[in-house]
Amino acid sequence: MKQFGGSVLFLDRSDINTDEIIPAKYLTEISKTALKPYLLEDLKLDGFNPKSDIIGKKVIITRENFGCGSSREHAPWALEVNDINVVVAVNFARIFRQNMYNCGMLAIDMDKNSIDDMFRSFADKETEAKIVFNDDGTAKVKLIAGSLSKSYQFKCDGFEKALVEKDGWIGFADSKY
Repeated sequence: MKQFGGSVLFLDRSDINTDEIIPAKYLTEISKTALKPYLLEDLKLDGFNPKSDIIGKKVIITRENFGCGSSREHAPWALEVNDINVVVAVNFARIFRQNMYNCGMLAIDMDKNSIDDMFRSFADKETEAKIVFNDDGTAKVKLIAGSLSKSYQFKCDGFEKALVEKDGWIGFADSKY
């Protein structure tokens, strides 16, 4: 299974839609790699610059309803080619969330109080995230900024974990059929 975690990008807004994740004008691109420079190009958020703020980030922490809008695989693909393979939010648009898992990526649902604490404790700091899957079926997001460290529990059901372990739907299907 690939390693999940790394430097965190905090996006303090709800309802970030798929057109903001990857603008529709780029949906004609033939390869996933061609989407790379356009990730979050149309996201309007005070102080956010997609050209400089995304570089080196591996995890996004945001608010409610991430990935709403048009259903398209291009949105998770644009994250993937930018080496972002984890998004943590209160909730996700249903199809976006499934597309993340189908690509072998994590869409982690987290309760609002935990998300609020993450922003309050870490958003203004250089923060690293580690995703830990325990043998007993539990999982956690561990955030680290200097000497500050906190862990937040989340659920990942058996099928979702199997998709992640097999690097997405194609790997899962190949292992089963």
